[in-house]
Amino acid sequence: MTFKGRITHLCCALALVIAPQLSMAETALVAVATNFSEVIDVLKADFEAATEHRLTIITGSTGKLYAQIVNGAPFDVFLAADQARPERLVKESRTIDIQFTFATGQLALWSADADRIGENGLQALTERYRRLAIANPQLAPYGVAAKEALSALGLMEKLQDRIVMGENIGQTHALIASGNAELGIVALAYAISPRNDSAGSYWIVPSELYAPIHQDAVRTLHAEGNGAASAFMAYLQSDPAKEIIRAYGYEVE
Repeated sequence: MTFKGRITHLCCALALVIAPQLSMAETALVAVATNFSEVIDVLKADFEAATEHRLTIITGSTGKLYAQIVNGAPFDVFLAADQARPERLVKESRTIDIQFTFATGQLALWSADADRIGENGLQALTERYRRLAIANPQLAPYGVAAKEALSALGLMEKLQDRIVMGENIGQTHALIASGNAELGIVALAYAISPRNDSAGSYWIVPSELYAPIHQDAVRTLHAEGNGAASAFMAYLQSDPAKEIIRAYGYEVE
């Protein structure tokens, strides 16, 4: 079955999960880490097709979204790219329920050039090229993981002069896709995305080279009484939602 066919099959299964629908449609404002932007589009469509509710999606780096919530942004749900920021919100009493892990991300070394990366990604990293793109570790958990992986390989200092940073994983991917960087470390979901103009080539970075990228979700205080936010959080933990998330290269328990 093709990637698109699999997604279509999974979408059809959603109708069996969320029922009965609430009698009054509501809208939830969902803040989503950029690495998950393509997946959330599919999940949003599924959720809205099966319920009367609607979702408004705002994407950005986890660090910036967290700061916006702290400063009063009216997000109902926060899907982060780490566990630390949702945990801080819980400790700061800015949430109305316990956080849970909705996905565990994987890193991939990716190039828009189909011939640049072979089976040995380490070789590609040590060959001649001008730029290596990673997400900013100060803002994006995937940037932290990329830095950890490069350090574990003994390459962080050696490649320092070649590294360029995107504010989030989406900007990092754009640097590579545009050719401004020949290589980059992104979420696996971006490397295998059917939206890429060029499939390019990629190497899955061994998971032992970086700390697990557990991505957690939480409802904020703003979601109190919001049926759409509550229903979406329940959907996110359903089997059909998990299968869609897996199809985009994430691990789900």
